[in-house]
Amino acid sequence: PETVPYTPQITAKSLEGKLTATTFTLDQPICIFDQYVNSTDDIWLVVAFTNATSHFKNPTSKIQIPPYQKLSTALHYMTLKTSLAFFPCAENRAESVLRVGSDTSCKDDRSLEYCNGPLPRPGPYRVKFLILDTNGSKAETRWSQQIMLKQGHKASSIDTWPGRRSGTMVVITSILSSFIGILVILFLCTVAYECFKLWRREEPAVPEEPRAGSFRERQYDTHHISPSQAPPQPPSDVPRPHSPAASP
Repeated sequence: PETVPYTPQITAKSLEGKLTATTFTLDQPICIFDQYVNSTDDIWLVVAFTNATSHFKNPTSKIQIPPYQKLSTALHYMTLKTSLAFFPCAENRAESVLRVGSDTSCKDDRSLEYCNGPLPRPGPYRVKFLILDTNGSKAETRWSQQIMLKQGHKASSIDTWPGRRSGTMVVITSILSSFIGILVILFLCTVAYECFKLWRREEPAVPEEPRAGSFRERQYDTHHISPSQAPPQPPSDVPRPHSPAASP
């Protein structure tokens, strides 16, 4: 097949997740295949482990296209089937990317023509674009550089010993720990003070009885007539009132 002077590469755009543990992101080959591809040709992406690129043979028919499900044994597969219309060479076209390994729903479905399933190992991988027509391989790009995916770490392998930390981290950690300790102490003191005030709250005052001799009572002489004392007799020269005579 004819060699297209193009090398696939990881996008240089500042995208989140352009390299993950199961995916990587390529720049789209815009304005690359126009003079090599017809509108009826198929454009495929070949993904292979680096040590399997030298043994990869371009398929001569669709039956020979290696599926994603055989990656663990064949060490390569073909995916992302497109056409020239998918990579138009037009002005003012927004640059796009190809995310390899982003489809998790097809990894066990062998009925599909191709699957862009998640990559099972960190690699390294290499990729190339391959153009197929009715007669087989028509053109291909160069293989990319090695692509390594991100690797997760087991929790047991993470070193948490403080001696591995930098001096600045140790100082910052110590300051934050002291600050938190001071806040806790202030909080406890505030709570204790409020409880103490509630406990010492005085009961309502009871009026005290006056002590003997503390003051003198004022005495008042009242002039009154004893009920048992008879009224004074009138003078002798004052006539006494006559009681009305009894009627016969």
